[in-house]
Amino acid sequence: MSMSTTPSRSYRSTLRAEQAAATRRRILAAAGASFASAGYAGTSLADIAREASVSVETVKLNGPKRELLLASFEQAFAGDEGHEGINEREVGRRIMEVGDPDELLAAWARFVAEANARAGRLWRSLVSAGTSDPLVREALDAQQVRRHADFRAAIDLFVERGMLRGDAPGDAERDRLADVLSFLASPEGYEQLVEGAGWSQSEFEAWLSSAVKALVLA
Repeated sequence: MSMSTTPSRSYRSTLRAEQAAATRRRILAAAGASFASAGYAGTSLADIAREASVSVETVKLNGPKRELLLASFEQAFAGDEGHEGINEREVGRRIMEVGDPDELLAAWARFVAEANARAGRLWRSLVSAGTSDPLVREALDAQQVRRHADFRAAIDLFVERGMLRGDAPGDAERDRLADVLSFLASPEGYEQLVEGAGWSQSEFEAWLSSAVKALVLA
């Protein structure tokens, strides 16, 4: 008796899901590139479709436009979309596995520099869109809360690894240090130093590590 070569329903369903996920990642990458170059108002769904080599209807199925903006930023900054903190993602777990304190700080600074290189201009479009779209503003506010939580988690990690001098700071001081860390690692600062002043990635990473040591870990 011959065996059927027809794929099982489960296999076909899994394949379709993988294809849909790959298409969405391509659309988000295209959306991010379009928003970064032309801004939120200057980008149409047709522009995104053309950049992603898909139909406008396919883009609409993954939209609307404001959701494409938000999801494309998440994908560009952290490597995939979602609301998890950096420490809950694979990239964050790899950083936390670094044992040597200096190497840990260098790995963190490298992630910040690379993330800002990918998403810095897109961040500008996101902030601009928030001034005219209340729903984008609301999502941006929530993103800022998650951003602070990410930097607070970094401070907690530095404390846990014994990287801060003196006694372990309390909650209020840790929140303040997280604010300083957020300022140093901001997309705006990266843009001014790298794109404006012409610093290299390695120069920015070295500066960021030194600034964190002087202003956060001291």
